[in-house]
Amino acid sequence: MKIPKTVKRHCPYCKKHTEHTVSQSKKKGQGSVHTQSRSSKTRLRLRGSWRGHGNQGRFSRPPIGSRKMSGKKLTKKTDLRYTCKVCGKQHNQSKGKRAKKVEII
Repeated sequence: MKIPKTVKRHCPYCKKHTEHTVSQSKKKGQGSVHTQSRSSKTRLRLRGSWRGHGNQGRFSRPPIGSRKMSGKKLTKKTDLRYTCKVCGKQHNQSKGKRAKKVEII
């Protein structure tokens, strides 16, 4: 999917149609939001739950979702950010479209 660098869109802050620059948001990893939450992998590793040999309880088996290709989708939805050239504020796209590759040209 090819998207132009600049697009004329409605700015919710200026409340009029203005030029916008298109950018893609950086994809975050699995546990990057709450790194030390109750059952996070990094917390359990630091506390010693995954040290040594033997059975590690519920972490010994992979989760059901990864055993089979259950619910696997081959594409990701686009997450585009639009920055207004007049006021400089940024807003998201309302609905993402599925695409294997997004190219901003």
